[in-house]
Amino acid sequence: MTSNTFPPELTSDLLNAYQTQGACVIRGAITPEELSTLERGIEKNLQSPSPLGVVASEASDPGRFFEDFCNWQRIPEYESILKHSALPNIARSLMRSNTARIYHDHLLVKEAGTRQPTPWHQDQPYYNIDGRQNVSFWIPVDPVPRDTTLEFLSGSHDGTWYIPRTFRTQQAKWFPEGSLADLPDMTTPENQARVIGWALEPGDCVAFHMLTLHAAPGSTTRRRVFSARYLGDDIVHTPRSWKTSPEFAGLREELPAGVAMEHVLFPLVAL
Repeated sequence: MTSNTFPPELTSDLLNAYQTQGACVIRGAITPEELSTLERGIEKNLQSPSPLGVVASEASDPGRFFEDFCNWQRIPEYESILKHSALPNIARSLMRSNTARIYHDHLLVKEAGTRQPTPWHQDQPYYNIDGRQNVSFWIPVDPVPRDTTLEFLSGSHDGTWYIPRTFRTQQAKWFPEGSLADLPDMTTPENQARVIGWALEPGDCVAFHMLTLHAAPGSTTRRRVFSARYLGDDIVHTPRSWKTSPEFAGLREELPAGVAMEHVLFPLVAL
C-alpha cells in the first residue's frame, strides 16, 4: 500500500533549495498524531534493539549515543510513518522522481550530556547503491536548538565522493585509502561560510541528499531522531566487496548489480 497523504506545500524555493544546497528544512511535515506514533516506535526500539544496534559513544562519555538500523518491518509505528505519512510524497517531489521507494530507517539517540560528535561525512559512500535521486529525512521528536542541530556543507552534493571513514578511529574500512577524495578542510572561512542548519521543533524535518556533507555536535539535552531514507527512479543496486552500513545480508545473491532496487526490503510507497 502506498502513501495517500499529500505533503505540506513545497514551494519552488524549497524545491530549489534541495537541488542547489543539498539540504532544506520542512516545517510541520509530521502531524502531532504521527509524532506520537513515532515516539512510541522509538521507545520500543530502545527497549528492544536489533542486532544492528550499537552504542557509538565512548564508555567515558557522560551521555550515550545509540544507533540502530532497518527496524521498520518489526516496529509497526516505523512502518506507518515510512509508508503512510507525507514523507513518501515529499521524497518524490524533492528527488524529482516519478516514484519513491523505502531504503531504510535509522534511529539516532543522543542522551542528555552526550559529548560524542558526529564528524563530517557523506552517507552514500557507506551504502550499496548508485544514482542521484535519493533523500534522507532527519526527524527529531525532541526540540533541537541551533547549536546542537545537524549541519550541512551547502552544495557538497555536487557529485564528488569523499572517502568514508570510521567515526571514532578515522580508518578507511570501505573504499581503499587514496581511492576517493579526502574531506575538505572544514576549518577554512570559505567552508565555514557555507555551513547551514536549523533549529527544529517536533514535527519539523530536515531533508538532505545522500552525498551532502553533514555533521552534528554532542547534545546537552535528550535528542531522539528518526531518519527515513528513500530512493528514486535512477537508483540501482551496487554490491560492495565489504560490509556496508547498513548491511543487507544475502541481497547480492538475490539482486544483481546495476538493477533497480526491486525487492521486498525496498517497497514502492509513492507512485
